[in-house]
Amino acid sequence: MIRITKRLTLISVFPLLLAGALNKGSAQSSSNLPDEPGLAATATFPERMALPDSPAPSALPDDSGQTTSPAVDMTTGVPQREATWRSIPGDFLHDQKDIWWTFPKNLAHGRYLVPTAIIVGGTAGLIYADPHAMPYFQTHQKNWDKVNDVFDPMITTGEVIALPAGLLTAGYLRHDRREVNTALLAVEAYGDTVVVNLAIKAVTRRQRPSDVAQGGDFTGTFFNGGKSPLKGSSFPSGHSMAVWSVATVVAERYRHRGKPWIPILSYTLATAISFSRITESAHFPSDVWLGASLGYTIARYQTLRPRQ
Repeated sequence: MIRITKRLTLISVFPLLLAGALNKGSAQSSSNLPDEPGLAATATFPERMALPDSPAPSALPDDSGQTTSPAVDMTTGVPQREATWRSIPGDFLHDQKDIWWTFPKNLAHGRYLVPTAIIVGGTAGLIYADPHAMPYFQTHQKNWDKVNDVFDPMITTGEVIALPAGLLTAGYLRHDRREVNTALLAVEAYGDTVVVNLAIKAVTRRQRPSDVAQGGDFTGTFFNGGKSPLKGSSFPSGHSMAVWSVATVVAERYRHRGKPWIPILSYTLATAISFSRITESAHFPSDVWLGASLGYTIARYQTLRPRQ
């Protein structure tokens, strides 16, 4: 019972800290910050990595199904997306189309080569290094017991879910449309990464480091794990993808709005949770790198990209 209480307390700490940061100066935010406008961009995933400030205007539907006039966020001068309960299903399908069809098609035509090379090259390099790095973490796992108690799977999953849930609740209570939109976009980003994560896991079926015996061989782990991507597949890290997608939405939505601690808190949480997956021997460094990279990239350059 004490351990369960401790875990529930830890799950609530970060969302409360971030909610406090978001609500600090709420009177100024609600009076001076306009509702988040939506503009469409001609870029597709992850084109805005190269063209972050080149969106083209377009109208977006609201909850009633009507289109709203495009406008620029008067606080930051940067167009950003809006999301509604009604628009999320269509936006989710739009995201999957861009991720699985439009992006590979554009990549074949020579676009996005540099960011893709960074992610793929980093992943390949870490896969090569995994058999040399994991014996250290496996041997010294007890040294990380206190850290792992704070960031065990139950707690980290709760934190990832609690963040958008807390924002959504606070947004409705305070009648803050920006917070509600941010929460909905975080949910959309989470869903976008879950599909990608499960698809890659189903193909690679990589063993987890914890499945390798003490002093065992960490090579040959691919295509050697469980048949279910939900259980026995390690590549990439689902926790890393999830937390980086949610943290990126929150950080980018509140960047340059007089609250610099929000991106710091968001990305610190994402980094800590991701690293804990290695210290727990739940994932290899390459699993975490690819998960974090995809979570960040999909959230920032696909989920947050204004719709046409």
